[in-house]
Amino acid sequence: MSEIAKPWKGQKDGFVQALHYMKGRKDGAIKSIKTPWAKFNDAGTDGIEWNTLTVIAGRSGAGKTLVKDNIINQAFVLNKGQSFRVLEFQFEMMARVTALREFSSVVGKSYKYLCSADAPIADTDLQACYDYAKERVRYPIDVVEKPRTVSEIKTIIEMYMEEHASVIDDVKTYTNTIVTLDHSYLVKQATYEKDKHEMLYNLSEMLTEVKRKYPISFIILSQLNRNIDSPERNEDGRAGNYILTSDLMGADALLQHADILVGINRPGYFKIRYYGPDRYIIDNENIMVMHFLKCRNGDTRMSFFKCEFEKMSLLEIPAPPRQEKRLNTR
Repeated sequence: MSEIAKPWKGQKDGFVQALHYMKGRKDGAIKSIKTPWAKFNDAGTDGIEWNTLTVIAGRSGAGKTLVKDNIINQAFVLNKGQSFRVLEFQFEMMARVTALREFSSVVGKSYKYLCSADAPIADTDLQACYDYAKERVRYPIDVVEKPRTVSEIKTIIEMYMEEHASVIDDVKTYTNTIVTLDHSYLVKQATYEKDKHEMLYNLSEMLTEVKRKYPISFIILSQLNRNIDSPERNEDGRAGNYILTSDLMGADALLQHADILVGINRPGYFKIRYYGPDRYIIDNENIMVMHFLKCRNGDTRMSFFKCEFEKMSLLEIPAPPRQEKRLNTR
């Protein structure tokens, strides 16, 4: 009878690994991936750690893809000295559209302008895009466009990690990799999955299994449930303006597995002028609110940003002023 491997290990292993990690962080040999925003980095562990799952959830038009694109577009510039790759599952937008959005941030002009919708793009701007692309393609970023099932996504990730692994003295080392998925609800449902909720459970389980096996940081975009669109939740000054963990589609699955869960909202876009019971004054529809609903190794919080869709950029801003409380003069 063959010997069965023991499914447990002593606590010593955990202490050894933790101390090794602490020493590596102290010496700078182990670093998180910094995002473009100090508030986002502070909500995590000086950025997004490896072997973690970050979920960014929001309604359509809230700016989920804008957040993800800004992280990826600046990752190699903000994290010089780190060696890593990027694998993007882009089920919502074609790679061409994503590239055009990136060019938009480079020249500071709109998507329509780049497509010569109203007038031909200037030669100088077109050349700037050529020059940027020539430099950008040096970065190891790969894209999967065709929607896949959970099982197929897992197979692709494993294939990718094995292909880019290195072997020295019979020791295999995997390359740190950022894996993005835009977005979770577009993952193809397998024939054995009864509905999308079962698919989301299977997806969450798979992501956790894979992040334990490989040095991967997952960034997953997800939708919110329809109840976020109910009229009473869009009334000024309501607690219901704020995004809750229960608003996340497939909340039980993704919430349990996420290391960082961010719910994003654009109050002005949904005609909310005074946001939440704190009654933050929202004076334009491009203000984005990030609700850090779960930070496994950090602090939950609410932070404000400004979307510059013309440039496809996202800027950190201070919290807006609050509406003064009305005094009861009776």
